[in-house]
Amino acid sequence: MSASPALEPAEALVLRDDSAAGVTTLTLNRPQARNALSVGLMAALQDQVDAIRDDRAVKVVVLAANGPGFCAGHDLKEIRANPGRRHYEALFAQCSQLMVTVTRLPKPVIAKVHGIATAAGCQLVATCDLAVASSAARFATPGVNIGLFCSTPMVALSRNVGRKPAMEMLLTGDMVDADTAKAIGLVNRVVAPEALDDETAALAAQIAGKSPMTLATGKEAFYRQLELGLDDAYAYASQVMAENMTRRDAEEGIDAFIQKRPPEWRGE
Repeated sequence: MSASPALEPAEALVLRDDSAAGVTTLTLNRPQARNALSVGLMAALQDQVDAIRDDRAVKVVVLAANGPGFCAGHDLKEIRANPGRRHYEALFAQCSQLMVTVTRLPKPVIAKVHGIATAAGCQLVATCDLAVASSAARFATPGVNIGLFCSTPMVALSRNVGRKPAMEMLLTGDMVDADTAKAIGLVNRVVAPEALDDETAALAAQIAGKSPMTLATGKEAFYRQLELGLDDAYAYASQVMAENMTRRDAEEGIDAFIQKRPPEWRGE
């Protein structure tokens, strides 16, 4: 049985690695439970993401996991050990807050998926801005199979893939292989297992080479405009671009392009 949240060593549930320039890797570390999202694991990940928010040294975040699986969703043993509507509401509110925090983090987040990502684990992949998957990875929203529809995973899933593929995953609970996940837009790239680390690191380094101000501006604008009608989206995006143009990094980037030299970003 998985340890209760009170007994879990919170400091070990998520590991942080800052060894790559501009890139921080957060690794889920409940391998014995296939990184099921216990209350403790979600709290630890929330703390790490919150700490990264204003860390100017971090330009890109990679979300990885230890053990055979990426994330098996919520910890069902923990849930059944704490029955009652009040606990359930608190649990799903905690998970929803974590997902929203990842979306609103002003730095791109890349999921590095080496194994299964099911239910809230699939939600976590869909919530990340980008995802690189091993060809051995599998994805599912299988709650329907145990009488618990994946309603919160549905929010992120339906914002990443088309309605028909999303509904098929939600209604059947079937596993989707990595190539299918790429075809429907759940992940960006699929690589051989032995190439996953290098492919993810290269993508993270490429993005980390951009202006952090521009990345933060673009990520926020991307998600905000999606929720607007067409006219409002263009009006909002036009204002964002006008403001972006007044920033030092935009002026530097344009001058560097004209002068045919590398830009020097300051994040301003």
